[in-house]
Amino acid sequence: MANLLYVTCNLKPVEQSRSLTAAREFLETYLRYNPNDQVDFLDVYRDPIQRIDSDVLTGWRKLREGNDFAALAAVEQKKIQRINSTADQFIAADKYVFVTPMWNLSFPAEMKMYLDSVCVVGKTFIYTEKGPVGLLNGLGKKCLHIHSNGGFHFGREEDHSVPYLKSLMHFMGIENFQSVVIEGVDARPHQVAELMIKGCDACRFAAATF
Repeated sequence: MANLLYVTCNLKPVEQSRSLTAAREFLETYLRYNPNDQVDFLDVYRDPIQRIDSDVLTGWRKLREGNDFAALAAVEQKKIQRINSTADQFIAADKYVFVTPMWNLSFPAEMKMYLDSVCVVGKTFIYTEKGPVGLLNGLGKKCLHIHSNGGFHFGREEDHSVPYLKSLMHFMGIENFQSVVIEGVDARPHQVAELMIKGCDACRFAAATF
């Protein structure tokens, strides 16, 4: 039995979201193939994600200087504990699915805030004399990114969504990365149905082997 962490970043209901609609097809198919797997759902808009703020940075500095955790201010302890809990949930998962829309050539800021809370030195990577090393390497973890674009950006220089997530996963040691990208739904409104069928088919196909 595997643990799947299913992370969404969308304020729209499923019926109004292209990425969530396609991802629902993935999840339903995945559970038919893997009925015993555990799925943990995380909505970065609605679930409490601790951003890295001045309290967190100050607390981390104190810890690097050799202070005990108990010596930190109460607010510093609380916020760092929340980040550690989020990172621990991420580390415990075997598989990851990220579902995002494109906003202004990337995904919404809430997703970046979540990723900052799991890409934590000492937990998912460390620094060495030869550079940073991911701590999740060799564990068989895999990641799928389901992403929708209103235009056509995937594979181009201006796309800072899928390439960024892939790079960050590799940074932490998760080498098995794939994506399903639904493009052109706003640029070609007359083809929305066709584009969505293609995207949903790709999600079902990915689910069969994920």
